[in-house]
Amino acid sequence: MKIYNFSAGPACLNESVLSVASEASLEYKDSGMSLLEMSHRSKEIVSLFEETTENLQSLLSIPSNYKILWLQGGASLQFPMIPMNLISKGGSADYIDTGSWSSKAINECNKLETAITIASSSKSNYSFIPKQFEQNIESNYLHITSNNTIYGTQYKDYPEVINPNGFLVADMSSDILSKPINVSDFGLIYAGAQKNMGPAGVTLVIIRDDLVGKNYRDIPTMLNYETHVKKESMFNTPPVFSVFVVNETLKWLQNLGGLEAMAEINEQKSKKLYDEIERNSLFKSPIVEEDRSLMNVPFIFDKEGLDDKDFLQFCHERGLRTLKGHRSVGGFRASIYNAMPELGVDTLIAAMKEYEEKIVN
Repeated sequence: MKIYNFSAGPACLNESVLSVASEASLEYKDSGMSLLEMSHRSKEIVSLFEETTENLQSLLSIPSNYKILWLQGGASLQFPMIPMNLISKGGSADYIDTGSWSSKAINECNKLETAITIASSSKSNYSFIPKQFEQNIESNYLHITSNNTIYGTQYKDYPEVINPNGFLVADMSSDILSKPINVSDFGLIYAGAQKNMGPAGVTLVIIRDDLVGKNYRDIPTMLNYETHVKKESMFNTPPVFSVFVVNETLKWLQNLGGLEAMAEINEQKSKKLYDEIERNSLFKSPIVEEDRSLMNVPFIFDKEGLDDKDFLQFCHERGLRTLKGHRSVGGFRASIYNAMPELGVDTLIAAMKEYEEKIVN
């Protein structure tokens, strides 16, 4: 039986990427050594990092005045690292609260400087993206979470920053590489790899070069962006194998036709699933339609007396795994990132229809 992994992260990877990664774990480029054993100072690994950076620049059309960093610590480490590097002493930053991860980013910022929550959808259990808010002209930056993994909302249009010296910061952990973006609209983009880009262990940071080395305060060496820019992500031993898998994922996307082609596929997959949720008499979406995510699709029962566990077991028996919704939302969640094949979505839809027939009849 084919297994489809709908986990929100660590998430599924394309089979061709997994195959190459399997080979590299045994021997990398006729070196006689596993990639897992090789020095990050070796010419092969230095070349790997250069190639990965170039492939990302090409896919995202990243301007030359941006630096690309491959770091560790996940998006969670970026929550304090960003204000530490980018908010002046006694300064502030604006945050839009659209879910658990943006809330955590706000809490971390407040341990260092002032995070001003200018809008929040928390009272509606994060069922929409706030559109009405007033920015603070003196705030260093505006922070958003582009896609909310738990609640299933996603920005379709990004806000503009009113401070002429300010900039937009985005946590794109769960929708990076799912569609084209204009990188120059942002001062900094960050993303943990394990949802849509590769395996856990590496975190991408794209930072405009004029934001590096602000030195507003005495920053620990490992938490200073300037450290990693100067050493080209090689200040300490980087997550080599994770970066390798990211690079293979980038190659897969290039062969697919780039991010324009990937966006079309994602639109098609998500439309199919949302259409079935709307059609099926058993289910409904808790999310405002205009803000529904193309990556994470939560849905709940629309009838009383139905058992979540029964439907999850029904799906499990058909090879549809990790569909349980987050405890704060309940119900079910299908994460349909880039690597989720359309056939996986079709199989889930077939199960939803079959379950409806079972319950109704």
